[in-house]
Amino acid sequence: MKQIRCSGSFSLLLAGFLVLMIFAQPAMSASKMPSFLLRDVVTGDRVDSKSFTGKTLLVTFFATWCPPCIQEIPDLIKLQKKYAKKGFSVIALSVDESGSKTVKRLVERRSINYPVLMADKFTARSFGGVVGIPTSFLINSSGTVVKKYPGYVSRVILEGDIKKIMN
Repeated sequence: MKQIRCSGSFSLLLAGFLVLMIFAQPAMSASKMPSFLLRDVVTGDRVDSKSFTGKTLLVTFFATWCPPCIQEIPDLIKLQKKYAKKGFSVIALSVDESGSKTVKRLVERRSINYPVLMADKFTARSFGGVVGIPTSFLINSSGTVVKKYPGYVSRVILEGDIKKIMN
């Protein structure tokens, strides 16, 4: 039997495609956003997920050391600015193990205009297991998770999806 060998770049391309196929799963349908009570990195106050009832949300899991997470911050700021008055909010959940001081510095340096909370392992599991970051969830005003985005997503795609579900 003849063995087929792949060149290094082809192998890398194939491996990337397989990873994409594994993680690019269809939208999670008809699941409710999990409840959480997490600390705000700026104020230190506990924030209850119930305080976002009735809003369209983009919940994103991120870390300060993650380049794609940092890359999407300007787009998230723009979305927050554009749609906040229409009942929309980005909520960033940090999985940083270095603590909230590191995350607070990022929030201040980047002038982040949306809530940034410290996630815990339970919250990540409650959302169905966050296996990579960034991972974001689009939630309609009824509290139903309508889409999951594994990895970086452009503002154009996010904005189109947000517009489709806003009341």
